[in-house]
Amino acid sequence: MTQHVSDIMTAAPATVEPQASVTAVARVMRDQDLGAVLVTDGDRLRGLVTDRDLVVRSLAEGTDPGRTTAAALCSEDLVTVRSDDELDRAVRLMREHAVRRVPVVDDGRPVGMLALGDLAIERDPESALGDISAARPNT
Repeated sequence: MTQHVSDIMTAAPATVEPQASVTAVARVMRDQDLGAVLVTDGDRLRGLVTDRDLVVRSLAEGTDPGRTTAAALCSEDLVTVRSDDELDRAVRLMREHAVRRVPVVDDGRPVGMLALGDLAIERDPESALGDISAARPNT
């Protein structure tokens, strides 16, 4: 049976506005136990900020996390998929672009997030990544 992105994606992804501070983004990630947050302008996807972006593009550069905005450090050239795309297509895109997460966008609006961990849980739950991804947070 063909699987679609909507079958395993995380719906209703966490979002922040472009002017949100790095501190605010980090708090969203902490409070929701996330590694990535979508940056939206209204209901349109503008970019993606990962926990690694916070470290590499902000903290390591010595920026002020209270004044640096999500727009200043988000990745804007994103690989996206639609919720009705076949899961195999999403896997191919993730491999081709070497990304761990892809926003799910329908009609220009973010409706979910598909992560490598979601795929591991679905396709190889006994693997180390599948086991770790399914585990409760340790924070």
